Amino acid sequence: MTFDTAISRAGTHCAKWDMLAPLYGLSPDEGLAMWVADMEFRPPQVVQQALEKMLAHGVYGYFGDDRAYLDAIRWWMKTRHGWEVQPEWVFTTHGLVNGTGLCVNAFTQPGDAVILMTPVYHAFARIIKAAGRDVLECPLAMSDGKAEMDFDAWEDLLTGREKMLILCSPHNPGGRVWTVDELRKVAAFCEKHDLILVSDEIHNDLVFPGQKHAVMPNAAPEIANRLVMLTASTKTFNIAGAHIGNVIIADPDLRKTFATTMEALGISPNSFGMHMVTAAYSPEGAAWVDDLMRYLDGNRKLFDEGIARIPGLRSTQLEATYLAWVDFSGTGMTAAEFIDRVQKTAKIATNYGASFGKGGEAYLRFNIACPRAQVIEAVARLERAFADLQ
Repeated sequence: MTFDTAISRAGTHCAKWDMLAPLYGLSPDEGLAMWVADMEFRPPQVVQQALEKMLAHGVYGYFGDDRAYLDAIRWWMKTRHGWEVQPEWVFTTHGLVNGTGLCVNAFTQPGDAVILMTPVYHAFARIIKAAGRDVLECPLAMSDGKAEMDFDAWEDLLTGREKMLILCSPHNPGGRVWTVDELRKVAAFCEKHDLILVSDEIHNDLVFPGQKHAVMPNAAPEIANRLVMLTASTKTFNIAGAHIGNVIIADPDLRKTFATTMEALGISPNSFGMHMVTAAYSPEGAAWVDDLMRYLDGNRKLFDEGIARIPGLRSTQLEATYLAWVDFSGTGMTAAEFIDRVQKTAKIATNYGASFGKGGEAYLRFNIACPRAQVIEAVARLERAFADLQ
């Protein structure tokens, strides 16, 4: 297949398309689903082949002997990120939302506070609050359309109850690839305030040409005793339905604490996900990702050019992810007004900026991981919906 191939997902129990009508009032026939963070592309053929081999065998029992799986993770992190991972560091969870929840439960207590750099992935706050912890929102500063960390401002927000900071690297929804200097400042902030640092790096492979992601263990090796890494193949290869992710912990004391939480909840991985990850983290998978990012780079440029033609709209400088973050504040409209135009006039389903926390109120998030024809159509619809501003 090519990335230009349109694949109908309606009627497949697909959240992105089959929930358009109940959540947005749009039918899949007329609406464009640009909200849920998965792609409209099939994974690489090597993943398909791994599943076909399972289906041909026809017996779906418990997964055992995970050496090939762990070797695949180690190979990928070494070759793609220059990070040496030991097999005993790796815990497999049911995706990284689950992994985040396990970290909150393992390393904090009810009544503690967890720091989020907002606007940020909306599931973090939901999980923290559901666990009986408080969220401390530390808003990112915006400089010429680019998110930046503001440690001086954040110092004044601390209450003393903070026990954890969750970092999104690369950042969702801002699309930032944090520099090594920025990551080192995060590490120093966590050391100063005695915080466990959970670095969610699920988008670490989805980096555009000209950018370089640095994994936190390489950027700040001195904080290994307080660092928990979250990685996954699911965003990279569009296999989110496998619900599989990695919590990687080098420090033995942190690892022991986390293992106790895992054991208490009886968590073990599913065999489909294990086979898919083993196949994806391979030279064939790497070549597919390289092709994917070149294609998404074309989508990004086309989308940004279209947004730039609409007065009052501005795209954030997207350095990673396939999630465009668009600022509507220049229109002078309320959130309800610009959402109404995007949703009811342009018939595009997006993620509302307010759901990502403080600083996101004037934004919408658009998923551009789709055939280019859909990006072209989305831009045309937005231009028509805001034609009176031009």
